[in-house]
Amino acid sequence: MRTPADHDPDAGLIRVRGAHLHNLQGLDVDIPRDCLVVVTGVSGSGKSSLAFGTIYAESQRRFLESVAPYARRLINQVESPRVDSVTGLPPAVALQQRRSGTSTRSSVGTVTTLSNTLRMLFSRAGTYPPGAERLDSDSFSPNTVAGACPTCHGLGHVHHPAEALMVPDPSLSIRERAIASWPGAWLGKNLRDILETLGHDVDRPWRDLPPAEREWILFTDEEPVVTVHPVREAGRIQRPYQGQYMSAARHVLRTLSESKSASARRRALQFVETVPCPSCHGRRLRPEALAVTVAGLPVDAWWSMPLSSVRDLVRQVRGEAEEGDVAAALAPDLEARLDVLMELGLGYLSLDRQTPTLSSGELQRLRLATQLRSGLFGVVYVLDEPSAGLHPADREPLLTVLNRLVAEGNSVLAVEHSVDVMRRADWLVDVGPHAGDLGGRLLHSGPIAGLAEASESVTAPYVLGTAPAPEAREPRVPRGELTLHDIDRHNVLGTDVTFPLGVLTAVTGVSGSGKSTVLEVLGQVLGAHLDPGARTEPEAEGNVEDEEVSGIRSRLPRTSGSEHVRRAVVVDQRPIGRTPRSNLATYTGLFDGVRKLFAETDEAKRRGYGVGRFSFNVKGGRCETCQGEGFVSVELLFLPGTYRVCPTCHGARYNPETLEVRWHGLTIADVLALSVDEAAGVFADERGVARSLRTLVEVGLGYLGLGQPATELSGGEAQRIKLATELQRTQRKGTVYLLDEPTTGLHPADVEVLMRQLQGLVDGGSTVVVVEHDMTVVAQCDRVIDLGPGAGEAGGRVVAAGTPWEVAQSADSRTAAYLAEALAAALP
Repeated sequence: MRTPADHDPDAGLIRVRGAHLHNLQGLDVDIPRDCLVVVTGVSGSGKSSLAFGTIYAESQRRFLESVAPYARRLINQVESPRVDSVTGLPPAVALQQRRSGTSTRSSVGTVTTLSNTLRMLFSRAGTYPPGAERLDSDSFSPNTVAGACPTCHGLGHVHHPAEALMVPDPSLSIRERAIASWPGAWLGKNLRDILETLGHDVDRPWRDLPPAEREWILFTDEEPVVTVHPVREAGRIQRPYQGQYMSAARHVLRTLSESKSASARRRALQFVETVPCPSCHGRRLRPEALAVTVAGLPVDAWWSMPLSSVRDLVRQVRGEAEEGDVAAALAPDLEARLDVLMELGLGYLSLDRQTPTLSSGELQRLRLATQLRSGLFGVVYVLDEPSAGLHPADREPLLTVLNRLVAEGNSVLAVEHSVDVMRRADWLVDVGPHAGDLGGRLLHSGPIAGLAEASESVTAPYVLGTAPAPEAREPRVPRGELTLHDIDRHNVLGTDVTFPLGVLTAVTGVSGSGKSTVLEVLGQVLGAHLDPGARTEPEAEGNVEDEEVSGIRSRLPRTSGSEHVRRAVVVDQRPIGRTPRSNLATYTGLFDGVRKLFAETDEAKRRGYGVGRFSFNVKGGRCETCQGEGFVSVELLFLPGTYRVCPTCHGARYNPETLEVRWHGLTIADVLALSVDEAAGVFADERGVARSLRTLVEVGLGYLGLGQPATELSGGEAQRIKLATELQRTQRKGTVYLLDEPTTGLHPADVEVLMRQLQGLVDGGSTVVVVEHDMTVVAQCDRVIDLGPGAGEAGGRVVAAGTPWEVAQSADSRTAAYLAEALAAALP
């Protein structure tokens, strides 16, 4: 095993003293450099606070001290660490589990910088048509003026407003809001009044208007100005005004091009058909760039093929290039960088795959591959669950890459929950023993064998193999099935997938086999087929530009069996809020019951305080200095913005008058300061509030504070809060729950808690579908749908489907052997 230098006890060590960030309780730890170090512990124990919030943050703080103050404003700075001292700390690079930005112009090629080298290859070594001038590298990029198709601006698609979408019900008149794409409120009424002034019949059914008139109303480029004499409304005097008409199509297109509101753009997308650009036919570039070839193919063909095929082409180019050619200089670098991507199991991706469509694990591995070619030495790489999103078959290559980073003279510090990765680490740091205030202590720091002496460690039994495996159980019998016919999305082409209802189903397969795609399509199909008042919950917060490109509405597959579903719910690990204003109590709804109890007290009634008085989100009862957040944002010119406790209410969120009202001796601020476990005792006799608290305890979140800001919650905690919110419902039959890799970010002990809740949902009459790589979870499911057999173009098909035992016997499945091992461990 690699260990720090023996001649000096302090040599080769990162020494952390007095770490107090979040729940870290003055933690002291020595971590060796030049090793693969794994930091573990249950969800919420303080792992990320140590690795990212302390070690990486301190490294960045020191680096920023050497940067000019003006330049610091251009750098995304993390919060300064709360630690007494950190010594022996080299420069650090953080590769976190975070999704990319909002631009669909960001792709695999741009993230890895492979596109830059490929553009140079086309510019200098491409085959040009006779007489054509040589182009510079920018001419081969759809993100530059020199290269982008002028019609679609390099997007490859255009929007066409359609009458059938803008006027969904032609039996209505204009006054009855037949034109659904018009804005609401006054502006919509204004457009109607302008049309009436222009002489159009706004009371006639739309279908009865002459076709030429309908065409003009929806699509004209004219913008006539008329004097409108509005009809006088009761109690209001409305004077004539000058009104300018804008067609429905022009309004939609202007919203898409100019609006900064995501909701407004998302609404506008409902009224357009997204089609390939008529000029470039979806190829995104100008004709002169598309006429240049390398190895007989234009640059857009290189973009669209899997990276494994790109590597084969690069090898061909390298083999044909003569010494001294530009291709001979560029091809080896391209090939070497593509080799790393192959090692990390990303060969199924294409260069033009947009980063918003990647999983956070895929994106982190892309960044990791880029770092491998950076040639850095003496750096600490801080990684956030590098094994997330990886099939067991793909973990070995990942460990090979991590060990190569160490062999090149670097240190790797990985926050990790995978037992396989823990066992392969040189050094293990275990933080705990539990979460929140019950965690934040160092339980073990040293080789794996030393875990046996860490009596409080929840991790030790799993790593040492002494934890009891989940008991084998008889699979449930489905109550029906729902089938998606002929799915056509990404690499899932012409595939039928049948989901059994009333059971727990796992969708498995190697990374990139199409699992998340199938789950995404299932969610969208259910959302489209539910009753008009229903929706897929929670409402998507996805990328608007990605929706523009996807053309989802025109590509939903035909379904059968969806009539058995009453509701669809997505339970993911997205934050429940982005500011300290959001918290556990408000998200679950239990705070509504608490506020009602305060409003029913004698003191509140005497003062005339209603339920709204005890909300920190509205004026009246809240502290106006912090507007009920309990914190105030501090914006510093050359330092990262931060939050500090409100100087007026000192974090209480409310004004003094509101805090004079007490329920059972507690103020409303005192209630928010309680932990879930404490509150469960206080509100034991209050049925509605008690039920919410009980479900939070059942999912293992008793340590959280009711008013703990959402910004302090981990992804696993956020997901379990959403689960608890669902478990509060008394009627769940006919509901389908969709979870994409729910064990990401969860310790094995937390996975057991999660599985109890998922099994409980199914016992209550629901259907649960999970995309999962953890074979101990898959072994506990009733049905398994295995996709593959490979990734990318080699995947997208149902390889095996049935009970876990049936899939484990499949000769075509790469999952089968790992599932069989997990099932064998569950046998008595």
